Amino acid sequence: MLQMKIDIMMGKRERVEATLNRKPVDRCALLEQLSYNPRVISDWTGKEIEDFSYTLDDICEVIRQTCDLVMPPCAPEGISRVTSPDGFVTQHDNWTSWHVSRPFCDEHGAGKWLRARTAGLHETPFDAIKAREEYRHKMLSLQKKIADTVILDYSWTGFCSAYDAMGLEIFTFFQIKYPEVLKDYMETSVACELRRIHAVADPALSPVILIPEDFATKQGPIFPPEFLHEYHYPYISRLAAAWHGHGVKALYHSDGNWKKVIPDLIACGVDGFYCLEPNCGMDIVELKNTWPEMVWAGGVDGVDLLERGTPEQVRAEVRRQIRETRALETGGMFVASSSEINPPIPPENFRAMVEAAKELNQWSVISGL
Repeated sequence: MLQMKIDIMMGKRERVEATLNRKPVDRCALLEQLSYNPRVISDWTGKEIEDFSYTLDDICEVIRQTCDLVMPPCAPEGISRVTSPDGFVTQHDNWTSWHVSRPFCDEHGAGKWLRARTAGLHETPFDAIKAREEYRHKMLSLQKKIADTVILDYSWTGFCSAYDAMGLEIFTFFQIKYPEVLKDYMETSVACELRRIHAVADPALSPVILIPEDFATKQGPIFPPEFLHEYHYPYISRLAAAWHGHGVKALYHSDGNWKKVIPDLIACGVDGFYCLEPNCGMDIVELKNTWPEMVWAGGVDGVDLLERGTPEQVRAEVRRQIRETRALETGGMFVASSSEINPPIPPENFRAMVEAAKELNQWSVISGL
């Protein structure tokens, strides 16, 4: 029997806030990134779509119908190769992109590049009033397109972008050779983000932010504990504290298996975690039941299940997660894929995930369905 019965249907924001505060919900809230799957866009809009010939408005139409909480949508990138002012060549291919070449080939060149990037951050002027106005305009303009769906925007330390730009091999040698350069960059990058947070943070625009910083493989964290305690955790702590100071909760994201460092991440002050890959050992039922004081999201396997499974298997997994975590009674869990809704996912499987989350609600449980 449920500890508390919800007698009315919640609005999306009310449902999201109850989930974040680990309170009972009428049904589990749905979280997704829906920018990348043409067949899903076609399925929910009823439009014929060839390749990636859809618009931001099309994505927003799907968001309105499906999500309670959503990462900012973006229209397809198209296919192009671009060169950044500092010499990175990037290939865009509609829904993904990758570095073709870098303006350096070893740790010495990487150090020179990061020094220049840090200097650029120091030299970039900052106008708090302008930043606040631009952020409000961005958020409110998107809100008009997605109606009452809540926006999950991003906040970065800069850590992931640095080692992604270098590539893991060069970064490994770089951080051994030039630790002071990395430290100066991290301090500068986070200082810039903190001043932005204090200018723009507003719980009326959204009650939650996502701090996305990939640092793990399927086997575990890429970096050793002492490195993470020096160059990663302190900066996550600063961002989380800054958002909290403005009444906004902070979720943390990384791909891979980072189970062994969950206590360290909890100590950073984040409120929960997004992107839990079951085939890496990150089962959302185990995680939520082990750490019920945290919020958990993104546990529906996006590869073996959503890409290759059947709608019936998807429904069964969503129902398992909701029932075995007691999420209707306790909140604290968003139904979401572990991978975003990428192009290989059949539209019928995404639809099954959405429908299963909406069908298993307080009333169906009370009725024994």
